[in-house]
Amino acid sequence: MEKKNIDWANLSFGYMPTDYRYVSKFKDGKWDDGELITDPNVVMSECAGVLQYSQSCFEGLKAYTTEKGQIVIFRPDLNASRMADSAARLEMPVFPEEKFIDAVVRTVRANAAWVPPFGTGATFYIRPYMFGWSPVIGVKPADEYQFRVFGTPVGPYFKDGVKPIVVRISDYDRAAPHGTGHVKAGLNYAMSLHAIVEAHDQGFAENIYLDPATRTKIEETGGANILFVKGNKLVTPKSPSILPSITRRSLLYVAEHYLGMEVEEREVLFSEVGDFEEIGLCGTAAVIAPIGKINDHGREICVPSGMEEMGPKLKKLRDTLTDIQACNIEAPEGWIRVIE
Repeated sequence: MEKKNIDWANLSFGYMPTDYRYVSKFKDGKWDDGELITDPNVVMSECAGVLQYSQSCFEGLKAYTTEKGQIVIFRPDLNASRMADSAARLEMPVFPEEKFIDAVVRTVRANAAWVPPFGTGATFYIRPYMFGWSPVIGVKPADEYQFRVFGTPVGPYFKDGVKPIVVRISDYDRAAPHGTGHVKAGLNYAMSLHAIVEAHDQGFAENIYLDPATRTKIEETGGANILFVKGNKLVTPKSPSILPSITRRSLLYVAEHYLGMEVEEREVLFSEVGDFEEIGLCGTAAVIAPIGKINDHGREICVPSGMEEMGPKLKKLRDTLTDIQACNIEAPEGWIRVIE
């Protein structure tokens, strides 16, 4: 299969429409069979539920080309499960998890020419999403929905290599104590936009949000979970309002079962941040982004691993997980789905 004529090595991390996308519609209490279509545009009522009351959720995962030329995707079952949780919390009909995986596989297979070749540093980013489609003027769930999947080739998140970033402690709250922080709802990200623009304007790469109830515990950033390293221990915050990151869960497993580290999920007090030797953000796009400094309203907390490069433990973690994703290291059972 011939690949598209693209300058793969110089791709940005942005959207590029590809040949096919998947769509399934929910109407009269059931999902249809779904199909691949070529039109990238969505036409809907001006009164659609997603436009009036932000009834939407989404996922993000990647397809990779291995050295052997196979196209693989990483743990799509966890994305399917997480979207089911998101849909249920937002009073949307759950898209069946096996159909979710099939839709992702079909979308990637149909766009195989757009999946970047091995060794380019680029990947194929996959975006499943669901939204209220029928008109809604009173505050209530929509009656009809669309589930869609598209994909786009993307360059590496860090074009110039992985360098430590400077983040700030935010005065804003990311999620309410009993809100939607634990699901991947579009509205969560809309709430973070003002805070991230403000942070960028002040010269910071990201916000770290504290727990909204007491503002004494570390939660996460606008789009990533947080990792802490001390000695041979990997610690990650535990909170009912944190999104259960698939990358974080994978890294915890890799740390324990591949690298022999002790792992701990617990409440992390902001007051103890200075005790850790390495700190990083983790998510689908970057895998791990190291933090070099945390700015707390002008007071700088310098992470011992420094501003020059990623700390050794987080680097080993990142390299091991990316090698698993690329099939250079044997993956745990069920982690890799080969696109036939």
